[in-house]
Amino acid sequence: MKTKNSRFDRLVAQYYPAVYSFASRLTDDPREAGALARQAFNSARNQLQRVRNQTTVATVLIGAVLRSGLAPM
Repeated sequence: MKTKNSRFDRLVAQYYPAVYSFASRLTDDPREAGALARQAFNSARNQLQRVRNQTTVATVLIGAVLRSGLAPM
Protein backbone atom coordinates (compact mmCIF):
# COMPACT_ATOMS: atom_id res chain seq x y z
CA MET A 1 0.00 0.00 0.00
CA LYS A 2 1.37 3.38 -0.99
CA THR A 3 1.23 6.21 1.49
CA LYS A 4 0.21 9.71 0.59
CA ASN A 5 3.72 10.96 1.27
CA SER A 6 5.55 8.43 -0.91
CA ARG A 7 5.41 10.72 -3.96
CA PHE A 8 6.60 13.64 -1.85
CA ASP A 9 9.44 11.53 -0.46
CA ARG A 10 10.51 10.66 -4.01
CA LEU A 11 10.42 14.34 -4.98
CA VAL A 12 12.59 15.22 -2.00
CA ALA A 13 15.07 12.47 -2.87
CA GLN A 14 15.18 13.58 -6.50
CA TYR A 15 15.33 17.36 -6.03
CA TYR A 16 17.06 17.88 -2.67
CA PRO A 17 20.61 17.95 -4.13
CA ALA A 18 19.68 20.66 -6.65
CA VAL A 19 17.67 22.67 -4.12
CA TYR A 20 20.48 22.46 -1.57
CA SER A 21 23.03 23.48 -4.21
CA PHE A 22 20.94 26.51 -5.18
CA ALA A 23 20.47 27.51 -1.53
CA SER A 24 24.18 27.03 -0.91
CA ARG A 25 25.05 29.46 -3.69
CA LEU A 26 22.64 31.99 -2.20
CA THR A 27 23.91 31.74 1.35
CA ASP A 28 27.53 30.57 1.09
CA ASP A 29 26.87 28.73 4.39
CA PRO A 30 26.22 24.94 4.40
CA ARG A 31 24.09 24.98 7.56
CA GLU A 32 21.93 27.84 6.38
CA ALA A 33 21.60 26.20 2.94
CA GLY A 34 20.35 23.00 4.57
CA ALA A 35 17.84 24.97 6.61
CA LEU A 36 16.63 26.84 3.52
CA ALA A 37 16.26 23.62 1.55
CA ARG A 38 14.19 22.02 4.34
CA GLN A 39 12.03 25.15 4.65
CA ALA A 40 11.50 25.19 0.89
CA PHE A 41 10.27 21.60 0.82
CA ASN A 42 8.05 22.12 3.85
CA SER A 43 6.49 25.30 2.48
CA ALA A 44 5.99 23.79 -1.00
CA ARG A 45 4.66 20.42 0.23
CA ASN A 46 0.99 21.05 -0.62
CA GLN A 47 1.76 22.52 -4.03
CA LEU A 48 4.08 19.65 -4.89
CA GLN A 49 1.36 17.08 -4.19
CA ARG A 50 -0.67 18.50 -7.09
CA VAL A 51 2.14 19.15 -9.60
CA ARG A 52 2.94 16.58 -12.28
CA ASN A 53 5.27 18.48 -14.63
CA GLN A 54 8.98 18.34 -13.70
CA THR A 55 9.58 21.91 -14.84
CA THR A 56 6.79 23.10 -12.58
CA VAL A 57 8.22 21.14 -9.64
CA ALA A 58 11.57 22.86 -10.12
CA THR A 59 9.89 26.26 -10.38
CA VAL A 60 7.88 25.71 -7.20
CA LEU A 61 11.00 24.64 -5.29
CA ILE A 62 13.20 27.47 -6.53
CA GLY A 63 10.47 29.95 -5.61
CA ALA A 64 10.18 28.40 -2.16
CA VAL A 65 13.95 28.69 -1.61
CA LEU A 66 13.88 32.32 -2.62
CA ARG A 67 10.90 33.10 -0.37
CA SER A 68 12.52 31.25 2.54
CA GLY A 69 15.80 33.07 1.97
CA LEU A 70 14.15 36.45 1.88
CA ALA A 71 12.00 35.87 4.96
CA PRO A 72 13.40 37.25 8.21
CA MET A 73 14.77 34.48 10.43
